[in-house]
Amino acid sequence: MKKSTPQRPLTIALNRGGRILEECLSLLAEAGIEPAEQIDGSRKLVFATRTGERLVVVRGDDVPTYVEYGAADLGITGKDTLLEYGGSGFYERLDLKIAPCRIMTAAPIGAALGNRPLRVATKFVNISKRYFAEQGRQVEIIRLTGAMEIAPLMGLADCIVDIVETGNTLVANGLEAREVIANVSARVIVNRAAQKMRFEEIEALLARLAKAVSTR
Repeated sequence: MKKSTPQRPLTIALNRGGRILEECLSLLAEAGIEPAEQIDGSRKLVFATRTGERLVVVRGDDVPTYVEYGAADLGITGKDTLLEYGGSGFYERLDLKIAPCRIMTAAPIGAALGNRPLRVATKFVNISKRYFAEQGRQVEIIRLTGAMEIAPLMGLADCIVDIVETGNTLVANGLEAREVIANVSARVIVNRAAQKMRFEEIEALLARLAKAVSTR
């Protein structure tokens, strides 16, 4: 008789960014999931847990890809990443209410942008295209991966679209926050096939996480 293949551990992809990873690990611990060894400072990317799950630590932008294609059953990353990614191979199941911030437009303090076409610097290309299209605004999107705040100062762009937490970095570079595009925080996503095939495991995990969130 042919032996059945053992089912792999329930796999959770985590954003390796410092603050969000720390907060995710803390929340997972409150839900009873703790890595079997120290993650902070380790060069490893895959970690077993004391309760049998597997944690995979990847770039935040890659979390939706790992989940959509089934390399991970669940993932935790920011809503901004999900909005930019726009995939359909997963369900967004839970708002963890950690790492809160906003995606906003920002421009030089007091600058009148008028109705003319704008050059917009951002790493959120898809989010920006959708937002300005909804506004009926003609824009040229300039993709940058960092230091968005200096783009208007250097004459590269008229305004930017970026993550804003306190707004202090904007002010330090002569900019002011303008329109809020989206409020974001860390979310749990689940692979569509895994949701069906491992329904009880996933629902039990989500219930524990939801309880941990509600008691904070």
